[in-house]
Amino acid sequence: MEVVLGLICFFVMFGILGRVVLPRIERTLAEREAATGGRLAEAQHLLAEASALHDERRAQLDAARHEAARIRQEAAEQGAALVASARAEGLRHREEIVAAAQVQLAASAVVAEAALRADVVATAVEVAGRAVGEPLAGLPRTDAAVARFLAEREASSAG
Repeated sequence: MEVVLGLICFFVMFGILGRVVLPRIERTLAEREAATGGRLAEAQHLLAEASALHDERRAQLDAARHEAARIRQEAAEQGAALVASARAEGLRHREEIVAAAQVQLAASAVVAEAALRADVVATAVEVAGRAVGEPLAGLPRTDAAVARFLAEREASSAG
């Protein structure tokens, strides 16, 4: 009888546990599973979003690097063009200055030669006048002799 009473108590306890406690345990486990499963799904979703955002940012960064390289290349090309332009302008300006200086020098040489020629002629006439003992400057013969001498000198230097 004790066995029967023990079995009855066992089955009553089993029934109470099965109807009251087990459903609560199963509901709690289901809630935990739902919470963890939901959080896991949410975490996977967030991880996927973060990965997509990371890939997008990396693509933007690569595009920005490419654009920066293109801008640097353009700036280098423009700088080289500006340097070449400035160099050409400087060379042109230098050539103009050299040409003007050469013209100025040639003009100065002509003026200096004419002044020197006049001084040499005046000095030669004065020395000749001293040697002869009378002034020869301003005489038509002296002027003709000087003109003939200068013409011969021009002819010999030109040939």
